[in-house]
Amino acid sequence: MTMPNPVKVLCVCGLGMGSSLILRMTVETAVNRMGLNAEIDHTDLSSARSMEPDVVVGQGMHTDELEGVAPVIVSVDDFLDDAAVEEKLRAAFTAAGWDAC
Repeated sequence: MTMPNPVKVLCVCGLGMGSSLILRMTVETAVNRMGLNAEIDHTDLSSARSMEPDVVVGQGMHTDELEGVAPVIVSVDDFLDDAAVEEKLRAAFTAAGWDAC
């Protein structure tokens, strides 16, 4: 199965302000390094359900609440570690059967 092009990535935190913005910048770095065509946005947990992303990236404590929001859910512990985020994205894409990179 091929990845959507562009892939819509949504970065989520509890309130959709500071943490999700920081995570968005980290995800942008990782996605650019992967060479993917992506639309990356950030929001709060409650708004995420109405946005129909392909991928949701959020903090581990919110993973259960994010189930069903997108086909791919990525749990991130360190919002500043772009190498770890890239690794988690690659693993999630592979698990989803997306031939991304």
